[in-house]
Amino acid sequence: MTMPYPALRFTGASILRDGEMQSRSIAIADGRITRGPLPEVDLSGYLVLPGIIDLHGDAFERHIAPRPSAPFPPLVGLRGADRDAAANGVTTAYLAQSWSWEGGKRSPDYALRMMQALRDYAPRALTDLRLQIRCETHTVDTADRLLAAIRAHGIDYVVFNNHLDEAEMLQQARPEALFAWAKDAGRTPEEHLAVVKAAQKQKAQVPRYLCRLAEGFDTLGVTYGSHDDPDGETRETYSMIGAKICEFPTSRAAAALAHAVGDPVLMGAPNVVRGGSQSGNIAAEDLIRAGLCDALVSDYYYPALHLAAFHLVDTGVMTLPQAWAMISDTPARILRMPDRGRLDPGRRADLTVIHAQSRAIEMTISGGRITHLAGEAAHRLAGCAPALTALAAE
Repeated sequence: MTMPYPALRFTGASILRDGEMQSRSIAIADGRITRGPLPEVDLSGYLVLPGIIDLHGDAFERHIAPRPSAPFPPLVGLRGADRDAAANGVTTAYLAQSWSWEGGKRSPDYALRMMQALRDYAPRALTDLRLQIRCETHTVDTADRLLAAIRAHGIDYVVFNNHLDEAEMLQQARPEALFAWAKDAGRTPEEHLAVVKAAQKQKAQVPRYLCRLAEGFDTLGVTYGSHDDPDGETRETYSMIGAKICEFPTSRAAAALAHAVGDPVLMGAPNVVRGGSQSGNIAAEDLIRAGLCDALVSDYYYPALHLAAFHLVDTGVMTLPQAWAMISDTPARILRMPDRGRLDPGRRADLTVIHAQSRAIEMTISGGRITHLAGEAAHRLAGCAPALTALAAE
């Protein structure tokens, strides 16, 4: 059963409009932000902010496999991830799915399963769920298959990354970690090492492969970038072939090069909330303070998105409108989604409603439909039920 579009006017709240918090009302109807007299819900004491747009999240992996040895069907995992995103104010979410030689849940076969699972689940989704493909650079024999899959499933966002260096390092310094990696991929250590060596042999073909993909992405209208750039030279190389998004640079030099050539830099919100990278890379807050980070993403934890925005406010780095733009307006512009990211009339009705005192997300509206409702906001909405019923009867 399709959820109805409520027609409501929210009053009394502090609303983010035109780059500042304003005391005004906001109306939604037919899935859009609108104007006009509608049944009112008093949201005094709340903040109404644009819905969060998450450009990279892999928390869905934990919903599909809460333990490595206990996987669930992709559709079950997608349902859990969908609700997790909605409960944390996310209205558009890119699920970061690998396309890699690494095997298992990072293999091209599994990526195709996820594409089909998301297509099957999409009509029931609360959140606008999309797949981001993380394409390993040393997968040169999959070009035709990847481009066909992107065309067939409407994938609009790809990032390149290279885990081969990590595999080579583990092979030398921590063979036990490489063996665990092999186990996750369903391989013996010997089989996994053979795959690593086969990938290493592709090195000379990789530049031409990436250029071919870049040309295909341009034809298909796909936005693309790179992940974990270690230095400015790597970022410059990707930028030159059109991979303009710099996702999770691991050094200040990579972020600075991206900024110098106008490439948007994305960092993880958990990095901001926790005060640094869990893997020992550069601190996201340092890049933000230096003006070298444009947007924040959930990475592995949806609650970090709004927590990071308030952290930046509390530490005096940014105002709330500036911090919130890093998880709403700016991501919308980066992925060329002009219908969302701001609370302007005519745009998609994507709203995150936060209790101003507790900072708890109590209501999420995605595409005009209520996808999460809790706390006092639920009681206030219930209070206008008679007016909604009367409107429906008309």
